[in-house]
Amino acid sequence: MNAWEKISEELHLDGSEEARVALLQANTRGDRVIWSIVVFLVVLGMLAVYSSTGTLAYTAFEGKTSYFLFKQISFIVVGVAIIYFTHLADYRIFSRIALWLYLVSIPLLLYTLLFGASLNEASRWIKVPVINLTFQTSDFARLALFMYIARQLSRKQKVIHDFKKGFLPLIIPIALTCLLIAPANLSTALLTGATGMLLLFLGRVSMKHLLITLGIMSLPVVILVVMAISSQKTAENTDNGKNVISSVSKAGRVGTWISRIQDFMYAKGEDAPYQLVQAKIAVAKGGWFGLGPGNSEQRNYLPHSYSDFIFSIIIEEYGVFGGFIIMMLYMVFLYRCIIIIRKSPKAFGAFLSLALSMTLVIQALINMAVNIGLFPVTGVTLPLISMGGTSFLFTCFSIGIILSISRYIQQIDGTEQPTVTVVPEVNESGKEEVANG
Repeated sequence: MNAWEKISEELHLDGSEEARVALLQANTRGDRVIWSIVVFLVVLGMLAVYSSTGTLAYTAFEGKTSYFLFKQISFIVVGVAIIYFTHLADYRIFSRIALWLYLVSIPLLLYTLLFGASLNEASRWIKVPVINLTFQTSDFARLALFMYIARQLSRKQKVIHDFKKGFLPLIIPIALTCLLIAPANLSTALLTGATGMLLLFLGRVSMKHLLITLGIMSLPVVILVVMAISSQKTAENTDNGKNVISSVSKAGRVGTWISRIQDFMYAKGEDAPYQLVQAKIAVAKGGWFGLGPGNSEQRNYLPHSYSDFIFSIIIEEYGVFGGFIIMMLYMVFLYRCIIIIRKSPKAFGAFLSLALSMTLVIQALINMAVNIGLFPVTGVTLPLISMGGTSFLFTCFSIGIILSISRYIQQIDGTEQPTVTVVPEVNESGKEEVANG
């Protein structure tokens, strides 16, 4: 008797398809609201990707307009499978492997920085042999970092205010990961750093240490803004102003960052970046209730309408009302994660759920802000909605971990009363217990 037959017999199920579906539903645990939000967002993403890539697929693949639709469906199938099987695992295993994952992520980031595939003068991807798949190592590094920081925070609560024993072992990994990500992807580095700092703040790290670190971290951003303002003023006060701006934009990644800040602060009308203009046109055409699914007009003009600027296409087709619904879904997702955090009986689970949920929601809000012109162009995608890739799969993995923590809470609910505090357990000898998370 195989495992399936044994479980079916215990649940008094026959071998029919209906029984298998019932068994799948019986083994699906975790927060049902989060499950529902994930399903809604991936279905909407599939529709939006199909709408925004129809013309591109027709041109690139000899009339096969559904090419990217089937590609997105394949990523959704794999992603949902990742969520399902991850949520069945005991999340505490990630505490045991967190250090090893983090140690693997550092050489991966170094390799990507030196030898990775380049786009717009940035090395972001590496190609996996045999399967010929490219992925952004920053996605893996970010996930590994949060696992490690959650583990360290859960272990070091007794010495959390000590600079050498509590603060340095936490801030050094965050700083190292962000420094290795920044040259190729500044927006992801800033997002990772901001989430890390928020995690340390909620983990009761000394406010004095956090403020000093925040001041040091803000220096590069301040310098970039000052350089952007200075070069813009120079261009305005000289006859060859356009040449000054052009020379800045060609100065490698630093020039790209400066030009994006200048575009956000100064570009108006014809001087505004083409993609931002087209995104604003899409938002304006959408109005309150949109043009209807599949009726986007700007998809033929807006670059990256299937990834970075897919939210503009969604507003064009579903209106401001549709965009508001999506934003509220991310907020509900965060709210449900906060409930998981408060109920988590283990510090590691609470910190990990906090990090993964916050980085996902902050990324979504930044993407939306870019699409409506409230934030400089960053290049971050809209989680679960933008066209699939390894970023989509890592997002699914993160959600699977959150649901695994929720499932663990459900298992002990009614038999053990979960605490709402996030401090490590201490045995009789005063030694911290780490094995359970």
